[in-house]
Amino acid sequence: MDSLTQIVLGGAVGEAVLGKKVGNKAVLWGAIGGTIPDLDTIPGQFMDTVSRLEVHRGFSHSIVFALLIAPLLGFVIHKLYQRKNETDWWGWTQLFFWSIFTHPLLDIFTTWGTQFFWPMEWRIAIQSIFVIDPLYTLPFLICFLAVLLMNRKSDKRRKWNRLGLIISSSYLLITLGLKLYANYQFENLLEKNAITYKQYDSRPTPFNSLLWTFNVEREDDFLIAYYSIFDKGETLEYKRFPKNEHLLKPYRNNPKVERLIFLTKGYYTIQQTKEGLYMNDLRFGLIDGFSDNNNDFVFTYIIKPNNTAVQIDQKENSFKGMEGVLIKLWKRMWGIG
Repeated sequence: MDSLTQIVLGGAVGEAVLGKKVGNKAVLWGAIGGTIPDLDTIPGQFMDTVSRLEVHRGFSHSIVFALLIAPLLGFVIHKLYQRKNETDWWGWTQLFFWSIFTHPLLDIFTTWGTQFFWPMEWRIAIQSIFVIDPLYTLPFLICFLAVLLMNRKSDKRRKWNRLGLIISSSYLLITLGLKLYANYQFENLLEKNAITYKQYDSRPTPFNSLLWTFNVEREDDFLIAYYSIFDKGETLEYKRFPKNEHLLKPYRNNPKVERLIFLTKGYYTIQQTKEGLYMNDLRFGLIDGFSDNNNDFVFTYIIKPNNTAVQIDQKENSFKGMEGVLIKLWKRMWGIG
């Protein structure tokens, strides 16, 4: 999820663990703990494209990381406040464990997912919530700000904190229900439109959980379609993208290419361009999926030979004119268009 959401979640968890004993210091250090896993982007700046993708939401988003780092941070912060004797090393350790642990736990629900059970390579991605969702964050943020304004020993403070955690957690459960409903209805549409397929995946479109994107894999191509829970029609509109697997054949024995394929979970297409081969990662969709003349993907990787090696770079995309895309998204979300 976005940084603001993780700060609020970490701060609320810190308050739940130690707020009564140390007040806003628990919120502060909980918020800091909640942002620590995303520091994996720093070493990623010095790595090649594929390694950077592997590191992000990898080790730092695992149970092992939380178990290892929490006692160290607990020791440091305990020493910092030792004279005040408000709590012990174990109290601070619990605060950091839960604030760090809940970060990847929330990220599991997003499209990117996390390597939660590192060192296992498997990444868990439930794909039920977009990385920025106002309905998750805003009510949580309001409760969080209310907590900051109250005395640490106030019962109302703890009630507001619990309310924020309950509302946000309940919304996560609602998104799971909406995903299951969207999947069920979409499968019916595939059947009614006589579309045979191997498998599909679904994820919410930006900033909401009402409109869902579907990647449908067939033998030689992928279909990308949208379904809103307010849709009434029985005709399925989609865009077709050929796999073009044959274009990738010369590179299939290259370790970097194989690692990139693993990260996409097989949801990718290949295009031949002047720059080299484009590998489009379908998991994150199109920049503008509502336009007939825009087939640019959010994440595309350029594969090309570099002397005796293979070079893989991330394609830089233009996000100009997003206001128009957001307007179309808003209308489609309510089943219009």
